[in-house]
Amino acid sequence: MVRVAVLDKLLCKPNKCNLECIRFCPIVRSGAKAIEISEDSKKPMINEILCVGCGICVKKCPFTAITIVNLPDELEEDAIHRYGPNAFKLYRLPIPKPGMITGIIGRNGTGKTTALRILAGELKPNLGKYGESLEWDDIIRSFRGSELQVYFKKLADGKVKVAHKIQHVDLVPRYVKGKVGDLLEKADERGLAKELAKQLGLISVWDRSIEHLSGGELQKFLIAAVLLKDVDVYLFDEPCSYLDVYERLRIAKIIREHTSKRGKMVLLVEHDIAVLDYLSDNVHVIYGEPGVYGIVSHPYGVRTGINNFLDGFLPDENMKIRDEPVRFTVKPPIQRWADEKVLLEWTTMKKTLGDFKLNVEAGRIHKGEVIGILGPNGIGKTTFVRILVGELKPEEGLTYSVEGDLKLSYKPQYVTAMIKEGVVKELIANSCKEALDKSSWMYNEILLKLGVDKLLDRDVKGLSGGELQKVAITITLVKEADIYLLDEPSAYLDVEERLNVAKAIRKTVEHRGAAAFVVEHDVVIQDFIATTIMPFLGEPGVEGYAYPPMDLRSGMNKFLETVQVTFRRDVKTRRPRVNKEGSYLDRQQKMMGEYYYVET
Repeated sequence: MVRVAVLDKLLCKPNKCNLECIRFCPIVRSGAKAIEISEDSKKPMINEILCVGCGICVKKCPFTAITIVNLPDELEEDAIHRYGPNAFKLYRLPIPKPGMITGIIGRNGTGKTTALRILAGELKPNLGKYGESLEWDDIIRSFRGSELQVYFKKLADGKVKVAHKIQHVDLVPRYVKGKVGDLLEKADERGLAKELAKQLGLISVWDRSIEHLSGGELQKFLIAAVLLKDVDVYLFDEPCSYLDVYERLRIAKIIREHTSKRGKMVLLVEHDIAVLDYLSDNVHVIYGEPGVYGIVSHPYGVRTGINNFLDGFLPDENMKIRDEPVRFTVKPPIQRWADEKVLLEWTTMKKTLGDFKLNVEAGRIHKGEVIGILGPNGIGKTTFVRILVGELKPEEGLTYSVEGDLKLSYKPQYVTAMIKEGVVKELIANSCKEALDKSSWMYNEILLKLGVDKLLDRDVKGLSGGELQKVAITITLVKEADIYLLDEPSAYLDVEERLNVAKAIRKTVEHRGAAAFVVEHDVVIQDFIATTIMPFLGEPGVEGYAYPPMDLRSGMNKFLETVQVTFRRDVKTRRPRVNKEGSYLDRQQKMMGEYYYVET
């Protein structure tokens, strides 16, 4: 067995503990130094050769900073990169193929971005030998007999050109200055700057400075800049974040048109399963322990790969990666709500913000109901939620509670507006002290399921976007409330985390006899979480129209009819799959008026 020991340097606080990890280690007490204090970092260092994997140090650490796992010996031959002693380790790599889009699916922190950086030539793989400086000849030799041997040979010789769309688009304004049009024309190697900007909806911001772009505009700008490069390999790291459903499907079509149709190699990391399925030709599943190690699976057909991921089992590797499979409902049950269960009602409302006008039809929400709010960006979804929580007042109409004063718990779209500073444990305790009790349902169903238990001693200023999102969701759900309002809770989260958030919201609503509004762009997650759908249609930035909550079938059909996209159901997992535009199923479902709940 190969022993992998990882020490989280952010969690480890040797000055605040008695270093029991060292004092109780049986190997240290025998005279050998299985764990010792590093002279450089002044923190414990675990010797993976001497370590026997007893797990005592893991249990003794009060900050859960230590993780030790055992992996098969033969896997060590596939080691690709390690960041340092007691740091993350990546095994195997996805394989780029000419004329094909290779999708990558997996949890955050398991090496997806690391794999892309290696294939882009931005990070030189050390084959797990972090103390050595390897030459390209050694690296290429380690891949002999595989497709990656040829790839890395060309990469080392400069015969492969790569364009990489990075994950964190919010970092772009820090390093790139200038106007959108000027920057795109400067990046243009194919003579398509204006045409591509028009396809992506960037003409309206052509003369705008980068620092004044929204998250969605920055995302489309980066995608355009990458597609304008005349290269051999295109790498896209989460190209759909910040984008609504309309834009995600349009981006998918544009990426395919400008890459695989030209015979280029494309690798795509995406957490929206519907988009990944629609765009990819084959899929690699990356599994492992986040922040500890990641293993890239062999390539699968796109349907088989995503289904294996949802099943939580990779048959060809005999590997279980999840305790329970994820299943969806083919035909949603029609809810019958009793009048005595009504919590909140609203009349027909109107709200004007600058040049934008929002019209809302009358509706109501009941105990146990989760209303999924669907619609494009700039259509008034967040405005509606802010009216409900009292941050905005409509010019016409009103909301009123049926049961007197209602307690509301609200997670805004931008988490930084909710959480600015503090230690995670203290912030959660301020919302509900009982949530920190390990015997409480909140600790087990929310903190543990979302992985927030590992962040309790962290300062929010040091959290990543995904970690901050999970903390904000936790703070929102542990509060005792009648109605929970969550605006884009899946932003920055991976597929598994999104599904866990959906389960936590449903569990909270059921346990407290409450209700929830969830604004979400991921159609698959809406299908998983919502009991009713509230479609928002209209012209983004000009006028929005909010329909009353309706059953899932009616709501999805009304929304998808405007997008002119149809979904079918996978026979095995029942997950929604996007039909190819103009295909037989696409044409047949449009004729039937069934855009969503059709099993194939």
